Amino acid sequence: RDRIWTRMQRSETNLREQLAALRNEHRELDDEIIALEGSGSADQLHVKRLKKKKLALKDQIQLLEDKLLPDIIA
Repeated sequence: RDRIWTRMQRSETNLREQLAALRNEHRELDDEIIALEGSGSADQLHVKRLKKKKLALKDQIQLLEDKLLPDIIA
């Protein structure tokens, strides 16, 4: 039992670390997009690709959040 509990704790810690890394990457992409758009001479295709990547990261973040806090049907 203790082994299973320890594995579960390690798994949760790993998920939280992944979630933090993804959130950080999402925030950095957001900053990059804002900077590019603010420059006035941004390559629109590049900005579009960054936004698409940012959305994909958001989806990954949501999946990890759902694993950590599953919906409880009352």
